[in-house]
Amino acid sequence: MSVTAFLTDSTLCIGCKACEVACKEWNGVDEDGLEWSGFSYDNTGAVGASTWRHVKFVEQPPAPGLGGNAGESASWTFSSDVCKHCEEAGCLEACPTGSIVRTEFGGVFIQPDVCNGCGYCVTSCPFGVVERNQKDGRAFKCTFCYDRQKVGLVPACAKACPTESIKFGEIEDLREKARSRLAELRRRGIEDATIYDPSDTSVRGTHAMFIVRGDPRTYNLPPSPEAPTKYLKKAWASSAVAAGLLLAGTLAAFISDGRRNGR
Repeated sequence: MSVTAFLTDSTLCIGCKACEVACKEWNGVDEDGLEWSGFSYDNTGAVGASTWRHVKFVEQPPAPGLGGNAGESASWTFSSDVCKHCEEAGCLEACPTGSIVRTEFGGVFIQPDVCNGCGYCVTSCPFGVVERNQKDGRAFKCTFCYDRQKVGLVPACAKACPTESIKFGEIEDLREKARSRLAELRRRGIEDATIYDPSDTSVRGTHAMFIVRGDPRTYNLPPSPEAPTKYLKKAWASSAVAAGLLLAGTLAAFISDGRRNGR
C-alpha cells in the first residue's frame, strides 16, 4: 500500500474554491453560515470543523509578476489549506480514547463514533487545524478522503481542482515534482517560491506539502511547527527535579524532628 500525500501549488491556484465545495459535498460537511467576514473575499476564514479545505486569499500591494492584470492593480495570491496529516501527529498522540488513528495511506483519521469531545487534539495540533463541532462537541478535520482512497479514487478536492493546483499521489513522487516545479519557477524568474515541507522539525514531515511565494506565515504555515511531545522530556525532567527536592525536604524535616525529640 503506497503512502500518499497532497502537494498544493499556490502559484497555480486561482481562488475558485472548487476544492472547498467538493470537500463539503462529498463528506456532507455543514455550511459555514455564509457570514461576510469583511476580510477581502475570503469568508470561510480558516480550516475548522466545518471547513476541511480552505482557500486563503492573500491581498498584497502591487508587485510586478505577483498578480493583478495591471501594474496599479492589487496583487493576489491564493492557496488551498488543509490538515497536514503530520508524520508525528500531536493530535493522535494526545487522544485519550483512541479515536484518532493512522491509516494505511499515511493519513491521520478521526473516528467520530469514538471521539468523546475532550478537545485534547485541538490544543495539540501545531497548525490549529482540528476544531470541535459546536453542535455536538466532537472534533473534526480532513479525513484525507479515506473512503475514496480505499476504492482507488483520489480525494474530492484534488479531483475538482481545475488548474491542478492540488496534486495527489505517492509522497516521494510529489516531493520530486515539487523540486522540479521549484526549479521551473526559478528559471522563470520567480525567486521567492519555496517548498513548505517541515521534515526537519519534530512533526517529521507532513502528508500535505505546499509551494508558496514569500513568507509561509502569510499562508498560515508556521515556519517551525513542533509536536507537543517534543517538550515531554523537559517536562518530566522538571517534575523529577521538583519531586526530588520535595523528597529531600521531607526527609530533612523528619531528621530534624527526630533530633529534637531525641534531646
